[in-house]
Amino acid sequence: MSGFQRFLQNMGQGFLEKVAAFGRGSLFIWSILAAIPSALFRFDLLLKQIYVTGVLSLPIILMAGLFVGMVLSLQGYNILVEFNAEEAVGSMTALSLLRELGPVVGGLLFAGRAGSALTAEIGLMRSTEQISALEMMAVDPLKFIYAPRFLAVIIVLPLLVLIFNALGVFGGYLVSVSWLGVDSGAFWSQMSSQVDWQEDVLNGVIKSVAFGVLIAVIALFQGVNAIPSSEGVSNATTRTVVHASLGILGLDFILTSIMFN
Repeated sequence: MSGFQRFLQNMGQGFLEKVAAFGRGSLFIWSILAAIPSALFRFDLLLKQIYVTGVLSLPIILMAGLFVGMVLSLQGYNILVEFNAEEAVGSMTALSLLRELGPVVGGLLFAGRAGSALTAEIGLMRSTEQISALEMMAVDPLKFIYAPRFLAVIIVLPLLVLIFNALGVFGGYLVSVSWLGVDSGAFWSQMSSQVDWQEDVLNGVIKSVAFGVLIAVIALFQGVNAIPSSEGVSNATTRTVVHASLGILGLDFILTSIMFN
């Protein structure tokens, strides 16, 4: 076999593997969606996953939101002061956070912290045959393991993004008003007049829900398909962070082009 033929064979095999993975992922998503009604009745499992994925991710969200807002305000003030428009730093900070930075940065942080943890947890459960043991005891892993985690991610990520935005606005207020001397009334009045509930706040929440679905699907799917070894679980965790991060950035472009056309 020539080198060119080998190249075509490898390329075709890689393409078929991608198509097969897409098919498995589609069936996996459909199975999880079908199991969500049953997961709603297991409120104890759902509440535990909300704590694990949401509450434990809160410290990094709080610190990142505060510092992102502070940096935004500082950079925005240095630009706006040249045009004698430094009073608009509040609206600039709020709009940047609500429309883009809040959902995107919050989603990236959540994917790195909670998404990787979900993949590692599911991968280790498979490598130690805990999922096989549940199936032998006639316990459906979709209802007991996957669906509660999927639902918890969709619930907590929009809440974390809203907290991120609130801390970002507060950080911007601290820098611009307490440090740079912007008038407090002008800061809040400019922000309240420019921020729209539906166009800015609601669209940001919709983005965070879409990012939550993306992160949950990637994290759970990578965990389910992880090779049952320490190296396989670590590779699956890496793929979760990489794929979720790239997916968030790509999906953000699509949603932004639709929402703010």
